[in-house]
Amino acid sequence: MAGRTEARQQEAGRTEARQQEAGRTEARLPEKLTIGGLRALYASGAATPEDVVRGIVKRAERDARFNIWITPPSLEAVKPFLRELGKFDPERKPLWGVPFAVKDNIDVAGWPTTAGCPAYAYVPDAHAEVVRRLVEAGAIPVGKANLDQFATGLVGTRSPYGATRNALREELISGGSSSGSAVAVARGHAAFALGTDTAGSGRVPAALNRLVGFKPSIGAWPTRGVVPACASLDCVSVFAWTQEEALAVDRAARGRDPVDPRSRELPAPVPDRLPRRLLAPRSPEFFGPFAAEYRAAWEAALDRLNRLGLPVETVDVTLFREAAALLYDGPWVAERWAALGAFVEAHPEAVHPVTAEVLRTGAPDRHDAVSLFRAMHRLDGMKAEARRLLADAVLVMPTAGGTWTREEAELRPIETNSAMGMYTNHCNLLDLCALAVPAPDAARDVPFGVTLFALAGDEGLLFAAGKLFAGAEAGGGAQAARSGGTTLVAVCGLHMRGFPLEKQMRERGAVFVREARTAPKYRLLRLPTEPAKPGLVKVNGRAGSIGLELWEMPLSEFGAFVAGIPSPLGIGKVELEDGSEVPGFLYEACAAESAEDITDRGSWRNATQL
Repeated sequence: MAGRTEARQQEAGRTEARQQEAGRTEARLPEKLTIGGLRALYASGAATPEDVVRGIVKRAERDARFNIWITPPSLEAVKPFLRELGKFDPERKPLWGVPFAVKDNIDVAGWPTTAGCPAYAYVPDAHAEVVRRLVEAGAIPVGKANLDQFATGLVGTRSPYGATRNALREELISGGSSSGSAVAVARGHAAFALGTDTAGSGRVPAALNRLVGFKPSIGAWPTRGVVPACASLDCVSVFAWTQEEALAVDRAARGRDPVDPRSRELPAPVPDRLPRRLLAPRSPEFFGPFAAEYRAAWEAALDRLNRLGLPVETVDVTLFREAAALLYDGPWVAERWAALGAFVEAHPEAVHPVTAEVLRTGAPDRHDAVSLFRAMHRLDGMKAEARRLLADAVLVMPTAGGTWTREEAELRPIETNSAMGMYTNHCNLLDLCALAVPAPDAARDVPFGVTLFALAGDEGLLFAAGKLFAGAEAGGGAQAARSGGTTLVAVCGLHMRGFPLEKQMRERGAVFVREARTAPKYRLLRLPTEPAKPGLVKVNGRAGSIGLELWEMPLSEFGAFVAGIPSPLGIGKVELEDGSEVPGFLYEACAAESAEDITDRGSWRNATQL
């Protein structure tokens, strides 16, 4: 008996120790979860996927008032995915251990799919095909995210599970219908999230929560296992922190599904070619309590576009307005009723009143075959015009023309929702792809963003132009890139964005390009200097993959920049995780003995956030 008691005590002690260690690891998790950052954390041995999931569960509990989740993160529910991870080499799974949120109109086997309506709920036997592909790549679904009921809405307030709050200013709308998906990423509950996009649901929440939102071409990602909203137009989309991480998800999700009748083979985006020109709306409109601030933010974004070195033409956007009107004022609303009308008629008490009102506009007494064919023929002409206008071009618009408080959206649900779709509704009807990217905020904690549009299959143009736009804060742009008069520079410390020496990069005419990671061959050191600064040392054998930034600097400035670097720092070739080498900061190994090893933090940014 005594032996059993002692064994139980020992096991309890071990359990407590594990919990304490997990708690310490959770505390080290950065608020912003990224694919690259997590992979570096795992490579260094500083955390396990289970540690990360435990931290996410705690964050979900902390943020319960945001109404992010319908099926919230749970260690017990995620354990089967964690067990599967142990069977695979992380190096062979590009998304190994990366947690992601799933909009609750997309199936995850064994988890309820509600589409934002408890009475509609069912438990699928199989993953949606896009979820299956991501799990196969090593990603971990952690929960089912809230949404505007039946993916009908762009505000994020039409849910019996509560209105999702904006990640930055709680009184504002989150955007919808993929409300929980966007806020899950913005609040650090997932590294990326799946949404759906029929009329802008994968882009509006991205803009309102300072994220990247990528809507691929129709059919590029499979929609098998997705509750249809407007089946011929529905797309699965992704929310992420960066364009590069959206591309990483695309690489796992893209490809024809032979069982999906709307799936098609389209080329993977390769951002190696800029568009010949950029197009912008001639007289954009703005609305809501921040209309003036949004207009100023657009003017600033337009100024940035004009500094990219690409021709910018202002165009009449009547074509896109007319296409947008067809989506809700034309017979396509009947497609929503075809999918959901029988349920609405059988369960009127279970459907949100505003959702029911929208869906009923597609009832048979509102539209007939004649109106459908007239609209289809009109749309064919619009598509032809769009193909002419967007040949080797990218259209740039505000993602949204304003925002609202949640109270305003509740008081005027139809008006506010319609306004949010002003610059989004046309996209899928015209068979375009879209990339929503952040721009400087309209006001304090009121994000603003722009969306880039291109023809189906031209996603590479989107990402090439998006990268240029994101890195254009300090000038430079396409002209320098095309001239060959620049070099990439890898920076891992005080020269990164938001740190004191960023200004030195700007003064040299450098332009931020993207976040990146080293090959897993480096140690990150904290140098005993005032202020503290990091040192990067390459070592024999496996070490860590360290987060850094890549900047593009004019060659004419590079020599003077290098000459000003104090010993024991220097410039050498830094090997990136894709095997390429770029000039970057390195630390003399002979001076490393007096420095603190912080490799397990994964990056200097993580180390300074702790």
